Amino acid sequence: MTASSNPIERSFELAAIRCEDLTPLVYRQLFDTHPEARTMFRTDGGELVMGSMLAMTIDAILDFAGERTGHFRLITSEVSSHDSYGTPRELFVAFFAIIAQTLRDVIGADWSDEIDAAWRKLLGDIESLVAAQ
Repeated sequence: MTASSNPIERSFELAAIRCEDLTPLVYRQLFDTHPEARTMFRTDGGELVMGSMLAMTIDAILDFAGERTGHFRLITSEVSSHDSYGTPRELFVAFFAIIAQTLRDVIGADWSDEIDAAWRKLLGDIESLVAAQ
């Protein structure tokens, strides 16, 4: 397997080697950092919703950081959906940073300056995209 030249993709590849499922780690970080988010998920089937939401978010991130074939548009469409759920936009944007932080924690010493710079740029771009909605 050849490592991706895209630092965002590479961060996910490195995490996949070390962690079978990011879902519990991401949501633990989310709920620790933003306890108010816990009440936004239903109790029955919440794990399935969380896993599905994370998978779709990762697809959108990879597309946004890569070829932009269309999956990244999920970000803009979900801004409106989350507005209707009452999710503050700051929390919506914070979810992306929590994914980045979780990846950083999982890959540890392999989190390079290149990966860090790519994530900082991506998070700024996502914040701008959300703010423009």
